[in-house]
Amino acid sequence: MSSNALDNFDPNSPGLVSNNIFGLPFSEDNSELILIPVPWEVTVSYRPGTSRGPEQIFDASMQVDLYDPEFQDVWKQGFYMVPYDKNIRNKSDYLRSCAELIIGCLSEGNPVQCSNQLVNKLKEVNDGGKMMHDWIHNLTSHYLKLGKKVALIGGDHSTPLGFIKALGEKHESFGILQIDAHADLREAYEGFTYSHASIMYNVLKEVSQVHKLVQVGIRDYCDEELDIINNNPERIKTFFDRDIKIKQYEGAHWKDIVDEIVVALPQKVYISFDIDGLDPKLCPNTGTPVPGGFELEQVFYLFSKVKKSGREIIGFDLNEVSSGSHGHDCIDPIVGARALYKMCNHLAGSN
Repeated sequence: MSSNALDNFDPNSPGLVSNNIFGLPFSEDNSELILIPVPWEVTVSYRPGTSRGPEQIFDASMQVDLYDPEFQDVWKQGFYMVPYDKNIRNKSDYLRSCAELIIGCLSEGNPVQCSNQLVNKLKEVNDGGKMMHDWIHNLTSHYLKLGKKVALIGGDHSTPLGFIKALGEKHESFGILQIDAHADLREAYEGFTYSHASIMYNVLKEVSQVHKLVQVGIRDYCDEELDIINNNPERIKTFFDRDIKIKQYEGAHWKDIVDEIVVALPQKVYISFDIDGLDPKLCPNTGTPVPGGFELEQVFYLFSKVKKSGREIIGFDLNEVSSGSHGHDCIDPIVGARALYKMCNHLAGSN
């Protein structure tokens, strides 16, 4: 990377909004890590707002100090967030209105098939989901072929499927470390093929290179999802939030639990971080908050142990960050920005 970007940059000064993410002075060309924002929330089933997550994280990132005692000066490799695509967000907003009509119909106990209009709108939503995944696949493949490291910022948790497919074309075998309140193993939840509640079901079905899914913090799931977990012990290992808490209440240390999680992971690891995996006091405006979960420092400790184990982090996504209608008066984007910075350091500093 050329030193020109840093010639007049003071890392101790306030973050400049005229610069890029975290106030860094890098361009796409001289950055080793490319962050792709995906302003998409079509199938969110409770509260909207996460399509604005990427830009809210960007704004909050100006308040993140660059010094990280675990990764000193890794940011000098260059982190760059590409501009969010307004056409994608406009498409999301339109399809979200279609999905709301379908969800409203289902919540009243009526099948979608009772209305030709709703059947057509369901097709629009599913076609739109495929379009979004193809777009992400092509974009992430482009950067990976350039030798860049790539990460994704959502948007809802449906967004990384195309990215994970692109990684499957680059890596013969890898695993996913999923931090989440939800198992996300539902098949076409509410009729939406690419539902945010179906991301891991779709990954396991469509990306054969994902040999292991390790889920951590799961505390909201249905019988069908539990059946999938129990019937696929070689490919899925789930550390339920309840089991983690019981171990801790009975004297187990977080270190010992983390050691078990790390052992379950293969050599190459992709991290999928749904912010609702945290205690909801840290993400009160996320789409589907669930009591329980982790402190952010607990998740950072897990990431550190993954790295210290010698495993390679090959990519990540951060999803479901939303300030709702509260804007700067809420903590969610602040937490999201700090989670993002730590994950950037881990990815940029990994092998």
